Amino acid sequence: MRQRLVEIILKNESTDGRLFDGFIQLVIVISLVSFSLETLPNLDSSLRNFLQILEHVCVSIFTLEYLLRLWLTKKSSSYFFSFYGIIDLVAILPYYVSAGVDLRSIRAVRLLRIFRIFKLIKYNKAINRLLNAFKSIKNELLIFSISTVIFIYVSSIGIYYFENPVQPDQFSSVFDCMWWSIITLTSVGYGDMYPITSGGKLFASFTVIIGMGIIAIPTGLIASALTGSFNKNKMDSDS
Repeated sequence: MRQRLVEIILKNESTDGRLFDGFIQLVIVISLVSFSLETLPNLDSSLRNFLQILEHVCVSIFTLEYLLRLWLTKKSSSYFFSFYGIIDLVAILPYYVSAGVDLRSIRAVRLLRIFRIFKLIKYNKAINRLLNAFKSIKNELLIFSISTVIFIYVSSIGIYYFENPVQPDQFSSVFDCMWWSIITLTSVGYGDMYPITSGGKLFASFTVIIGMGIIAIPTGLIASALTGSFNKNKMDSDS
């Protein structure tokens, strides 16, 4: 019996295992939709009661799944402290923490229910391929992220010296200028902060151009890594 449960719950190679994974995915989606509906301000009381019952059922299923995984894993601590183990625990913990307590600060913990969406990762092979792609270029992304942070800081200093003398309220400090740097580098440009001096406009133009490159570089890295991950999985399946 234990071995049968291992094949169904811990492995997804059999038909029953894939059906179990699909069932858990369905419960996760139902739970997330239920959570979203609960935020509607004028929700009918009967529907709200139904959603609460649905939440009890979903949490019961998640709890049973979590306990079974703890029991079936050869070394329970390895699952308990793993990424997916933590996600599974966070998915059910808010329910038990806030149960029977009407304090607003405690009830806010229920918002952590949104972390159930991460439970979908373990049941989706496409998402796993994406994670593997990120792992393969993690060093490059780390170096690029550090470089981006450095450039944000440098551009914040630059725009500060150009615009602070004429717009002290908007560009009051380097820390305030970091907001401008981020929305400019990402080409969002909300328009709440913009340069009016000639030097500031010229500096901003160079910042926007560099920002296009900042977006393009990780896109190329991720696309290349995804292609490599897809080809590897295809070769493994063919062999």
